[in-house]
Amino acid sequence: MKFPQFSMLPFLMVAVMLSLSGTTLSHPYWDFLHCLSLRLANYSTISKVIYVQNNPSYSSVLNASIHNTRFSTPATPKPFAIITPLKTSHVRSTLYCSKKHGFQLRIRSGGHDVEGLSYVSEVPFAILDLLNFRAIKVDTKNEVAWVQSGATLGELYYAIAAKTNTLAFPAGMCHTVGTGGHFSGGGYGTLFRKYGLAADNIIDARMIDVNGRILDRKSMGEDVFWAIRGGGGNTFGIVLAWKIKLVPVPAVVTVFTVNKNLEQNATKIFHRWQYIAHKLPDDLFMNVWITKVNSSQVGMKTVQATFRGMLLGGVDELITLIQDKFPELGLAEENCNEMSWIESVLYFGGLPLQSVDILLDKNALPIVSLKAKSDYVKEPIPESGIEGLMSMFLEEEADNAVAMIPAFGGKMDDIPENELPYPHRAGNLYEATYIVQWTKEENAESGKYISWSRRLYSYMTPYVSKSPREAYVNYRDLDLGMNNNDYTSYEQASIWGSKYFKNNFKRLVQVKTKVDPMNFFRNEQSIPPLLSPWKKKGN
Repeated sequence: MKFPQFSMLPFLMVAVMLSLSGTTLSHPYWDFLHCLSLRLANYSTISKVIYVQNNPSYSSVLNASIHNTRFSTPATPKPFAIITPLKTSHVRSTLYCSKKHGFQLRIRSGGHDVEGLSYVSEVPFAILDLLNFRAIKVDTKNEVAWVQSGATLGELYYAIAAKTNTLAFPAGMCHTVGTGGHFSGGGYGTLFRKYGLAADNIIDARMIDVNGRILDRKSMGEDVFWAIRGGGGNTFGIVLAWKIKLVPVPAVVTVFTVNKNLEQNATKIFHRWQYIAHKLPDDLFMNVWITKVNSSQVGMKTVQATFRGMLLGGVDELITLIQDKFPELGLAEENCNEMSWIESVLYFGGLPLQSVDILLDKNALPIVSLKAKSDYVKEPIPESGIEGLMSMFLEEEADNAVAMIPAFGGKMDDIPENELPYPHRAGNLYEATYIVQWTKEENAESGKYISWSRRLYSYMTPYVSKSPREAYVNYRDLDLGMNNNDYTSYEQASIWGSKYFKNNFKRLVQVKTKVDPMNFFRNEQSIPPLLSPWKKKGN
């Protein structure tokens, strides 16, 4: 995708001169920027908010929040401009000019979306990047917090821990994930069996709708408030901030890790885990990671199942519980560590435990290329099925692949599936996410890794949910289906929508039709209105 090249200052001077003379800029991209520069009013503001391709900072701003280098290649479509608003009026101005000139916006709050939908488009577009909207206000007395959508989970956890060690928030384990995207898809982590999803614990929000109105829960209405808590990011408006309910945690929690490879009966232990983990007390989080590792035999590889967990309590209570309910794991005291909840965030995030300041570092983890797919499992997989799954991880393409498998149950069983758009509640033993990774230098060979992920997904078909085969919207998967660039029918969108939202998809479409009937906020897997403007025109 090629765009006109120019430096910002000459453009702004020309734009102002042309506006004074009454001349109209004819190019639609220039029209958009001309409109925006007039509304922002002064150069000092413009230079901090608008980045075009000739700007020396353009690439660093674009790439700063890209966490999947699969979408940072020279061939990846680039935005004509990146808008980094400093205040709400800048967001409203960007929205106004984008609508006026028919210019598509992609809205980014973190850049972790695995299909790059917040910063890549096949049609001409600009990015509205909320990186400056990261304020967090924690109120320990009332056990609530306001967090802006551009803040990361790490920044949120850090802000909570700075005030108290007995309150937390039930969200994800990766500290660089943006709160805006995470919350809008549901969001789960080590506390979700105790307290539900991040979205289950949102009690208010501040959103700009397609008409530029600033709305809170009361003024947007309960239907819209329902939709933004799990219905997928940036479909119904631009959520600037969320009010969240903090949850109590003990001053000491206990974490553990037990590794079992194929030679140590990993298959049988995982098979048994399926029958137990979802029934354990909701104070206990457990997951399994399946990866390829070095074998004890020199030059050979094996598959390892890593059993990890956290109890909201002490080590003695944990060992007693596991030895009683799951003795096959062989949990011993040396596998366990007592720590604070904020230290457990570092533990599960693969970060060093020395200082919580690392939660503020967006570059603390390596950036790779990846493809993700997800499933929900409702019946235990037989040992023969697990053996086949394990064997796929011995293939060459799986050197840096992982299956992440958190146990469900607990609070998730108690929440009706229509409570929020996220429907995957009671009846699920666990969710399985398959991620295959490769280096940026291997992007030319990405096809073989993506093919492996699809073969694994195909292999799992007999063992996972059916009619529909469910998937988690926060692990977007365009293999499930995509919208057209113009008109997408309800039936077409239902192909992927039913997998993410089950019966809640219809209600999401009804909300979308009400609040954004012209489908301004859209991407390849955004909720469509029932009847789009293109269809109305008969095109």
